[in-house]
Amino acid sequence: MDSAPAMIGRCKQRFPSETWIVADMRWLTLDRTFDGILAWDSFFHLRLDDQRKMFPIFRSHAAPKAALMINTGPQAGEATGSYHGEPLYHASLAPSEYRQLLAENGFEVVSHVAEEPASGGRTIWLAQLR
Repeated sequence: MDSAPAMIGRCKQRFPSETWIVADMRWLTLDRTFDGILAWDSFFHLRLDDQRKMFPIFRSHAAPKAALMINTGPQAGEATGSYHGEPLYHASLAPSEYRQLLAENGFEVVSHVAEEPASGGRTIWLAQLR
C-alpha cells in the first residue's frame, strides 16, 4: 500500500502476483488483518496529530501477535528538508509518547534503536501485538 500511484505501478511490475493498493494510510480500512505491518520511510512524513491517529489504524489491521515496524526520528520535532528539489516534511513524537501510544493500542515494544547505523541512521521501532 502506498499513496503514490507510480510506486504501486513499479511494485506491480516487479511482483505482479501480489496485491497492491493505492491508498493513504491515514484513512486505511481494509477489513482484514495482517501478521506484519511495515511503515518504513513513510510514517514520519505524517503530521504529529496524524501520527497519533495511526496507532488505532495499525491495531485494527493487526492479527493476533502481529509485528509492527515503523521508523521515526530519534526525538520530538519537525523539520522540512528537500528531495529532488522538492520540500519534504518530517516529524517525530518523543520516544516516550510512541511507547505510550503503542501500549495503549495493545502493542509491546520488542526493540527500539535510535539512529541505527546499519539503516542509515534511522530510528527503528519493532513492536508486537499482545
